[in-house]
Order: sequence, then structure tokens, then C-alpha cells
Amino acid sequence: MTAPLHEPTAEAAPSAAEEAALVSADAKAVQGRSLGRIAWERLKRDKLALTGGAVVLFLVVIALLAPVITSLLGQDPNEYHENLIDPLFGTPTGSLGGISGDHLLGVEPVNGRDILARILYGARISLLVGFLSALVAVILGTLLGILAGFFGGWVDSAISRVMDGLLAFPQLLFIIALVSVMPSDMLGLTGSSVRVFVMILVIGFFGWPYIGRVVRGQTLSLREREYVEAARSLGAGRLYILFKELLPNLVAPIVVYTTMMIPTNILTEAALSFLGVGVKPPTASWGQMLSSAIDYYESDPMYMVVPGVAIFITVLAFNLFGDGVRDALDPKASR
Repeated sequence: MTAPLHEPTAEAAPSAAEEAALVSADAKAVQGRSLGRIAWERLKRDKLALTGGAVVLFLVVIALLAPVITSLLGQDPNEYHENLIDPLFGTPTGSLGGISGDHLLGVEPVNGRDILARILYGARISLLVGFLSALVAVILGTLLGILAGFFGGWVDSAISRVMDGLLAFPQLLFIIALVSVMPSDMLGLTGSSVRVFVMILVIGFFGWPYIGRVVRGQTLSLREREYVEAARSLGAGRLYILFKELLPNLVAPIVVYTTMMIPTNILTEAALSFLGVGVKPPTASWGQMLSSAIDYYESDPMYMVVPGVAIFITVLAFNLFGDGVRDALDPKASR
């Protein structure tokens, strides 16, 4: 036999740096991802949801900083500027409702109050009622829904009948009747604070059956899962199963439904203020501004457009963000 023309050469041994890089790459390849991280990565790909979330965050910031912003602009939401009003027609002088360098969104008819300042302060009322009433509804709905779904029997029947009754109750009419007979002072609160407090409690109380039904249905499904049976077999008590096994798996639907509930509550507050049973003047409210703008929609349409656009953008932003959160937390979603 003849010797091969070329002797096979031994492969060079990898260096320590290359071995470390390979180990690191393998570790990253097998590294697991939490459900929260997976949901965040899905949410980041939804540009509309991120835009909605950014608008919601912006609205929260300007609502919290409303006194600072109005102070920097040199405006007060309750300060009259009658010199900017036409004495004959009661409408703002100038074009587009009196928009100028000092009043970026114009002024109100008759009294000349700065619209931008009142929009900023109105955002505080709308977001406060929207968030806190949703919190009340989530607490009641989660607690009663999980109890109904887990225990079943007469507990489920009783809670379900209460849900049906509240869902059939005329919420708006009840709030109107309740607010109209509320005292002006209650629990150390006065004026508009009383009405805000009542709206938060009543809207939240009538809103919990919606989320309660969702939690009940999910609990009925989850209570038969293997990990719940395993916890029972190991001697876990009912409270442990409820709050350690079931509740963490209900976070996703609760979060999704909360994001959908907040814009509905904001619209309810605006409707109540529009009907005159919301916050009392001179406290700023978007619904109250829309109600006052009815008499001037022909001579000063900007007075109606500005609060209407504010409500539209707020509700749209919450809905877009809520849709994105739902898709991110839903493992069966296509996106």
C-alpha cells in the first residue's frame, strides 16, 4: 500500500474563552422564560397596544401634575377672564374659541375660564373614578367569584343570583337617585368629594358582577386541575388552595378585564357629570364641560370638541392597551 499524500491533521483544541462562550450559549439556549416575560415580549410586538399604553401613562402623569402644569402655564382652572368674552354674544373673542399663546385650547364662553387647565383637572376626576371604581369591582368580583366557583352548591347559587339581580338593576338611575339625596357633608368630605366618593362606590359595586362571572367560570375549570388535586392530597387547606393555587392562575383574566373596565367607568362618570349629578361646579369635569357646551355648539364648537376629543382619546387608548394585554396573556392568540 502507498502512503496517503496528505497526513490528517488533528483539530486544534478550543481555547478557554471559546469553551466559556459555548457554555454560555448552551445555557441561554436552554434557559426558560417566565410567563410574564413571554407576555411582555408578545406585547412589545403590538405597536398599537404600546401606543395606547403610552397615551394612558401620559394621561396619568398630566393628571397627577395638573397643578404644576397649570402653574407653569400661568393659568387657573377657576379664574375668570371676562375681558376675553364678547359682551353681546357671550362667546370668546378671536378665532377657534379664543385660542392664543396664553390660552392654548381657548376659553369657555360667558366666564372665560381656560379650557386647557380645566381639561387637565378634569382628567384627575375621570381617572380617579375610573381606576378606584375598577379596584372596588375587582376586589369584590374576584373574592365572590372565586368563592362561588370553588365551593359550588348553595354558595354558588346564592352568589350567582345576586350577580343576576345586580346585572338587571338600572345602575344609572340608581346613581342619579342616590346622588340627588346625598348630604353635602359625609365622612369628613364636602362638596364634590362626596359625589366622587359615592360614584366610586356605586360604580364599583354594580361593576363587580361582570368580573365575578369571569372569575367564577375560570375557577370552575381550574378547581379540577391536577395541581389542585395534588395539593388536596398533600393535605392543603381550602384557603391555601384558593389563594396559593387558584388565585395566581386567575391574574391574567383579572388584569385583562380590569383594563376593559376602566374606560367604561370613565364613560359612566362623564355621563353622570353630563346629566348634572356628577361633581359640583366649579370642579372641572369633562362630562360637565360637554353639558355646558350644548348651548354653544353653533357659535363656539371648539368648546364641545375639546372635551369630546379628550374622552375619545382616553377611552380609545385604554381599549387598545387592553386588547394588547389580552392578546399577550392569551397563549392561543395568533399574534
